[in-house]
Amino acid sequence: MSISQQTSPVLTSVAAHLYVRDLEASTAFFTEKLGFSIDFVYGEPAFYGQVSRDKAVLALRHMDESFFQQDIRQKEGLLSASITLASADETRALFQAYQVAGVDFGQPLRTEPWQALTFVVKDLDGNLILFAGPAR
Repeated sequence: MSISQQTSPVLTSVAAHLYVRDLEASTAFFTEKLGFSIDFVYGEPAFYGQVSRDKAVLALRHMDESFFQQDIRQKEGLLSASITLASADETRALFQAYQVAGVDFGQPLRTEPWQALTFVVKDLDGNLILFAGPAR
């Protein structure tokens, strides 16, 4: 019998991990520009933290150096996190709010061939975060 056929614990959430060079600047970006709240910051000096907005949770881990080639994430579209919205109206409204906030986009709002309405935010360290909702 496979694990999926057994009665087992229910997975209730997932947190994407983003690697950042300046934890304080990153938490400020996520709270001031993207509307997240700081759940915690840990360490002395701080090297790890978590931000959340509704059910979206992002863990932020300080790294002195990037382990990504400088432009590989943008060039290859390597997403660090995907966040789902409930409707096209919510997706459009969030995109517009982020435009007003002066957020840097890795991809503007667009309808995908698979009928999702998406946009990608680029954080201070080049992490690409996909926001997606149904196209209709």
